[in-house]
Amino acid sequence: MNSITITTEYIRLDEALKLANAVMSGGEAKLQIQAGMWKVNGDICTMRGKKLRAGDTFEPFTGGVVWEVTVA
Repeated sequence: MNSITITTEYIRLDEALKLANAVMSGGEAKLQIQAGMWKVNGDICTMRGKKLRAGDTFEPFTGGVVWEVTVA
C-alpha cells in the first residue's frame, strides 16, 4: 500500500489523485472520477470534492495500487 501525506485536516479526491501522480492533470482527475473509475474506502466514488481524511484509502475501480491518506 502506498501513502500520501497531508498537513491539513483533509484533501479532496481530485487533489489526492494529482498528489499521488495517479493522473496527469486536474481535468483528467475530474473525468475519471465522474466516470466512476475510482474507489474510496472500497466504494465507487463519483464526487471529485470528496474529502479524504487520515486513514481513508483510494484505488482504481479495477483494483491494483491502493493509496492511504496519512497526516504529517
